Amino acid sequence: MEMIYQSTRNAGEQATASEAILKGLASDGGLFVPTKIPVFSVPFARMAEMDYREVAFEVMKLFLTDFTEEELKHCIQNAYDEKFDMPEIAPLQEADGVYYLELFHGATIAFKDMALSILPHLLTTAAKKNHVKEEIVILTATSGDTGKAALAGFADVPGTRIIVFYPKDGVSPIQEMQMVTQRGANTAVVGIRGNFDDAQNGVKAMFNNKELAMAMKEKGFCFSSANSINIGRLVPQIVYYVYAYTRLLAAGKLQEGERLNVVVPTGNFGNILAAYYAKCAGLPLGKLICASNDNRVLYDFFQSGTYDKNREFILTTSPSMDILISSNLERLIYRIAGDDAERNSQLMRALSKDGVYTITDGMREKLGDFYGGFATTAQTAQTIKALYEKTGYVIDTHTAVATSVYHKYQEETGDGLATVIASTASPYKFTRSVMTAIDPKYDKMDDFELVDELARISGTKVPRAIEELRSAQVVHKLVCDKDRMQETVEDILGM
Repeated sequence: MEMIYQSTRNAGEQATASEAILKGLASDGGLFVPTKIPVFSVPFARMAEMDYREVAFEVMKLFLTDFTEEELKHCIQNAYDEKFDMPEIAPLQEADGVYYLELFHGATIAFKDMALSILPHLLTTAAKKNHVKEEIVILTATSGDTGKAALAGFADVPGTRIIVFYPKDGVSPIQEMQMVTQRGANTAVVGIRGNFDDAQNGVKAMFNNKELAMAMKEKGFCFSSANSINIGRLVPQIVYYVYAYTRLLAAGKLQEGERLNVVVPTGNFGNILAAYYAKCAGLPLGKLICASNDNRVLYDFFQSGTYDKNREFILTTSPSMDILISSNLERLIYRIAGDDAERNSQLMRALSKDGVYTITDGMREKLGDFYGGFATTAQTAQTIKALYEKTGYVIDTHTAVATSVYHKYQEETGDGLATVIASTASPYKFTRSVMTAIDPKYDKMDDFELVDELARISGTKVPRAIEELRSAQVVHKLVCDKDRMQETVEDILGM
């Protein structure tokens, strides 16, 4: 059965999987969602005998039905190769009674690699299938991790260019260095004077600008997105929840059909939405625990049913979650509205106009799969220190937000189900925040001294992505005001 995708804001706008991947965003500003979520067809006990690539194929073939078996396997093999420093791709590490799903063993040491390693292959395959003649311009806003992962994925990929916008003062020093040292003739990186939401809004405005699209077409360009709004980002993320469940089955830690809780540190809502889709497709997941930092817009939403971005924007030690507009939440809103595009569209217009919307009581009743919690910056630091002192295991600030929220959830509910925490970034990406949480004395060291000290205390090897930064040259120096993003893109493309 062919999987069809439609816009969350207009049921009449439909696309095949490859068309949805190419477009990124629907023409009305909506997000593409499957008209029906498929059900896993291979028993999980059988998937427990497969490696990551084989599990990826079994999951993704259900969602990307207009890709041939050969095309999809080619994309998967090219994505999940020696770029990852562990043969398991996404290993599980047990610490203090929970399982940490380490999603940071790719080229840029963050979970975005799990999807952005395959997206360039899906996108270029989709372009061939749909006879696209224009050069594809990947336009992306990042709160820190998507940018580098997308740059690494698309660097020097024929027929593509990539332009990444990031908040100039809103990412960690390591995150910024990773982006501004990225090589590749087709890459551009721009810091904006503003926050992530400003960058994301600017990118969305360009996607929705029909005049710009026409001018681009005349010059031989077309836009696509590497942000989590692209269904080609979301589908690969479903894979690692299935993989984690099947690894626990294989290890005898779970029995087939036994439920598993999942905790996800969440900013843009894509990562936890992938877990929700996995559950809807038949993966036996229990509670989906949505962990926020001091920017607790999602926590407040789950508590009250009101989404309100009208609040102070707080810079925290978990910058990839410093977000007030969680774009992927729209896909969940659409679903709990009964796949009612008009109702969803009204709510999104209210968010755009007033910065706030409230869902109905009937919609709130459909949020039972989720639990919302948040952790302050101080609680995040305490969690890093406590886990290290108890087990010797070092986690990054985002994973620590999730761990802190999980402890609160346990205290509140007494839920004893086996639990996986999505470990979304390597502690090496946020060394200063991580090391000073363990001991304030480390604040006197420079960034690379901290890297070496982290390796010593954790007994882990410094990742290749960090080693390369020691001698990397800055090649991207562009900075612009948030209201000059379109002009900057036009300059980069020579329009």
